[in-house]
Amino acid sequence: MFDSRHIRTFHEVVAAGSYSAAARALGYTQPAVTQQMKALERAAGTPLFTRVGRTMQLTEAGKSLARHAESILGTLTAAESQLKAYARLRTGRVRLCGFPSANATLVPEALSSLAKDHPGIQVELLECEPPESLRRLERGECDITLAFTYPGLHEELPEEVAEIRLMEDQLTVLLPTGHPLARRRAVHLADLAEERWIAGCPRCRANLLHECAELGFVPDIRFATDDNLVVQSMVGQGLGVAMMPALLLPSLSLTRVCGRALQPAARRHIAAYVYRDHLRIPATAVALDVLRTVASNRVGC
Repeated sequence: MFDSRHIRTFHEVVAAGSYSAAARALGYTQPAVTQQMKALERAAGTPLFTRVGRTMQLTEAGKSLARHAESILGTLTAAESQLKAYARLRTGRVRLCGFPSANATLVPEALSSLAKDHPGIQVELLECEPPESLRRLERGECDITLAFTYPGLHEELPEEVAEIRLMEDQLTVLLPTGHPLARRRAVHLADLAEERWIAGCPRCRANLLHECAELGFVPDIRFATDDNLVVQSMVGQGLGVAMMPALLLPSLSLTRVCGRALQPAARRHIAAYVYRDHLRIPATAVALDVLRTVASNRVGC
């Protein structure tokens, strides 16, 4: 295996024509250059130079290495520059997998901040509901996963995965604007026992069933979709009511629907998940910092 330092010295010896000239150009002593060239010849397993009088000439092996040396050094220089760029956050790529309501709210704000402060960092955005989004993290298909859980729900994750809590998101009930309960500031879930419901993703649907069971009724679920725009449209058409995260309320078209706080209060926890080793990657670390900042500005939704 060749030492890159020896290749650099060899390249300078070839360019300068002698050990002493190369030593002056590199700021080395001549013995140091001589020792490096001996080490390089040992690694090559053959002489690279011969002496003809006072001049040095390349052997055939030396000529072969000289033809490759410039290319090798160019590749090393490019690699060093790229690694420095990664370390100094001038470049990098982060694969982020989020659930729909996060991708519609938290993520665009975070991406805007990253584009402004770290334009060299590229983010590949994926979308998936938990728990499948967490399985994608485990399979190495993304670097950061955003996921939500409900009280009492514990994620089964490998020990190497870190959970970084971002915020608590209050749940609301989405009603048509003409609904009798829309005049209230808050709605008791028990008052909706006779309503038709539009449920969300399987995890959200399970939580809805749990919350209603705690109050002694089973909701009449007529439709289920994880598309929040579809939920909003169905509620606006009077097809049912829905449980909606407060995170989404600012993005709703409130001419036909309205969101009201639930009583008793219900919340979901939003967190980022990442392998602990990835926390040492600068681009991943800065993306997490930006997500924390964006989420902290929305606490209390």
